[in-house]
Parts: sequence; C-alpha cells; structure tokens
Amino acid sequence: MPYFTRLNYSPMKIFNIIFCVIFILFAALQYNDPDPYIWIPIYLYAAVLCWLAFKNSYFPKAYLAGIAVYVLYAIFLFFTKNGVLDWATEHHAENLVQTMKAEKPWVEDTREFGGLLILIIVLLVDYTHSKRKVLRTS
Repeated sequence: MPYFTRLNYSPMKIFNIIFCVIFILFAALQYNDPDPYIWIPIYLYAAVLCWLAFKNSYFPKAYLAGIAVYVLYAIFLFFTKNGVLDWATEHHAENLVQTMKAEKPWVEDTREFGGLLILIIVLLVDYTHSKRKVLRTS
C-alpha cells in the first residue's frame, strides 16, 4: 500500500505536497538563470500556497492574484520578440530540450512560458478546490 494512502491523505493533499516540492526545486534551479530575482519568487509563491493547501489553509484571493500575475507574464512571453509565437512560427517549434543550456533566446522564453502554464494550472486546481470546500461548508 502506498505511503500516502496509509497516512490517509486526500488526493488534494498529495497533489499539493508534490507541487510544493516541485516548485521549491524549480526555484532552487533558478540560481544560475539570467533573471533569478523574477523566477525564484514566482516559484516560491506557488510553493507556499501549495504548502498552505496541504495544511488545509486555502486563500482564494491569493490564488487569483498569482494566476493574474502569471497569466499577464505568460501573455508577455507569448508575444514578445523571441517569445513563444516566434519559436512556433519563425523557428518551426525547434526542440526546446535538446540541451539544458538555453543558447537561443526563444528557448528561454518558451521554457519560461511552460513553467507559467504549470503554475497557472496548479493554482487554478487549488482555487477550484477551495471554492468547492467553501460551498460544502456553507
């Protein structure tokens, strides 16, 4: 029997502890990024929210604030020069994981866009779950 099941954790608790750890690891990997002062707080914000959700503390307004910031930044990365749109159209969706080093500018922005999509999805899941919890308790 899996360890989390023996501890009687709900699927949402498991979801949140996994993403809390993932986001902390993502933040740690940003130390050598060209813009760590942007990405470390971005990942740690979501990690804290996942940790709080794991502890059954939900903050719908904080989820919405994070989602709003992440969506705005994702839109910027999508349309900026050397962004996702350029990668898809001008560079024929070139392989992004061929090497770990982002030697071409569109590789960095497109990978960052993918990270933002993960963050948005996780916060949307937590936001939806928090709203359902409120409806069940009222």
